[in-house]
Amino acid sequence: MNAPLNNNNNKKMVSGDKGQSASTIRNLWPYMWPSDRPDLKRRVSWAMAVLILAKVITVLVPYFYKWATDALNSEGALPDWLPSILLAPVMLVIAYNFGRVMVVGFNNLRDAAFASVGQHAVRRLASIVFHHMHSLSLRYHLARRTGGLSRVIERGTKGIESIVRFTILNGGPTIIEFAFMAVVIWYEFGMLYVVIISLMVWAYVWFSVRASDWRINIRKDMNANDTDANSKAVDSLLNFETVKYFGNEEMEARRFDESMGRYEKAATRVWTSLAWLNFGQAVILGIGMGTCMVLSAMAVSRGEQTLGDFVLINALLMQLSIPLNFIGFIYREIRQGFTDLEAMFDLLAEEREIQDDPNAKPLSVDKGAIRFTNVDFHYDPDRKILKNISFEVPAGKTVAIVGPSGAGKSTLSRLLFRFYDVTGGSISIDNQDIREITQKSLRSAIGMVPQDTVLFNDTIAYNIGYGRNNASQAEIEKAAEMAQIGDFIKTLPQGYNSQVGERGLKLSGGEKQRVAISRTLLKAPPILILDEATSALDTQTEREIQSALDLVSKNRTTLVIAHRLSTVISADEIIVLKAGEIAERGTHKALIRKKGLYAEMWNRQREATEAEEKLRAAKANDELGIIDRKRD
Repeated sequence: MNAPLNNNNNKKMVSGDKGQSASTIRNLWPYMWPSDRPDLKRRVSWAMAVLILAKVITVLVPYFYKWATDALNSEGALPDWLPSILLAPVMLVIAYNFGRVMVVGFNNLRDAAFASVGQHAVRRLASIVFHHMHSLSLRYHLARRTGGLSRVIERGTKGIESIVRFTILNGGPTIIEFAFMAVVIWYEFGMLYVVIISLMVWAYVWFSVRASDWRINIRKDMNANDTDANSKAVDSLLNFETVKYFGNEEMEARRFDESMGRYEKAATRVWTSLAWLNFGQAVILGIGMGTCMVLSAMAVSRGEQTLGDFVLINALLMQLSIPLNFIGFIYREIRQGFTDLEAMFDLLAEEREIQDDPNAKPLSVDKGAIRFTNVDFHYDPDRKILKNISFEVPAGKTVAIVGPSGAGKSTLSRLLFRFYDVTGGSISIDNQDIREITQKSLRSAIGMVPQDTVLFNDTIAYNIGYGRNNASQAEIEKAAEMAQIGDFIKTLPQGYNSQVGERGLKLSGGEKQRVAISRTLLKAPPILILDEATSALDTQTEREIQSALDLVSKNRTTLVIAHRLSTVISADEIIVLKAGEIAERGTHKALIRKKGLYAEMWNRQREATEAEEKLRAAKANDELGIIDRKRD
């Protein structure tokens, strides 16, 4: 999808009073009448012409019914301009039904012509919002639910379709039809009929809108209870084993039934309110139509009108009642469409916290040396995360950042990726301040192996190839071999085409890490960040992964953020953070000799590792003992 992104349109969309329908239509119109698509403009013009033609035929078709009635009743003069072949009652009836078919045909032709226009608007707006969401800061995404954002796009695109379908293709045509009909009725029957019908339509629309507003609140209550019941059911089934552990089947069934009871009451009110809405609409329509037909019947009895005129007013009003019957539904859909579109416009109005400087240039990596100079950072001004941090990662060297939880280790990697901007000091790569270079070039120069590797729900080949989109299959396989996962992939029935499941859940923690290492190798960046890449693994798996990490970091400027100190022994320098400040720095041996915070952390982790190994050895001995006893 290569929909162009127009920032001017974005600004135009989010300006003004979005609560007004006219404003929303104005914001949407550039996508319904796209300046760069003359073919779609022609379709819009064609659809509008067909729409007008369909409404003209809609108003004229009842005349054939009138003429057929007069011809059958042998009274009333038929128009001289009608061809003689049509004057026979049978032919007039055929012409009447042919006209009805033509109306349906033109309406569907209009919808077909407008379909590509509406879908183009859906595609462009969805693409713009999706692109905009990826441009928003990490801070924004951490504060929002991903499911909620996807629903904004989903509902917004449906809102576009609702507004197009019910405003442009239904609401507008109904107004045009009423205008044509008012002229015809005024010409054929007089202004009194027009006034009566206008009052009927006004009362019908007023009642439908008020009743629909009332029903919308009832439906919201029903939907909320439906969501609550569904959430309880899904949550209970997802935690099936926990329910069984504690024997709470009856409690879960009771909670679900209580939610369904509330849903039952709300749903009953929805259907009851619909019955009252339909009844009220029928009463208003009946009074208006009955009044006009009584007047016509009296005129027929006085000889002022023919029987065909009586049939004509009834046919015209029946024709008008068809779109009016949907007014409540159309109003509800249009209102919901405006609400959903406004939510999408609000998302587009979100400012990008991290933006490229207008004069930003691509990063030029010569050696790949990283320098943090007097860096301060805070998410909240009252709580500083980093305080006056200064260090350098020389080109091709490895520097490790360690320290207690909450010391600010992972914040350093986020600042280097420029997910946030420093609040003081600077970060540079080869003496280029990262705030003065483009974000795209910065991130293309850095590879990341995170602690929690999240994979796309696709094939292993796709997830490895994500490191470089144009990589060949041979290059993907070579990267997998270098990350020591190639042999494992070959044992799978579908090999590299094996699906990894949602968030990669079909793979173990170690296998996911190897996939992450593979795609970083494929990316081949000059700078590498290992953000606690083995902290979520057991000791044995960590040792197996570490050799692959040593390979990927070879001859690369590497920043290692580590929880397990055993993974950073060979680092060229180790920096110990405490409460956002550098507490100690030096090589592993120098820091051990210093007997400070690092030495304390090292001893504590070593004791934990030894205890784990003793437990594993004891377990292995127990298993061997069981095997020996079985042999005896």
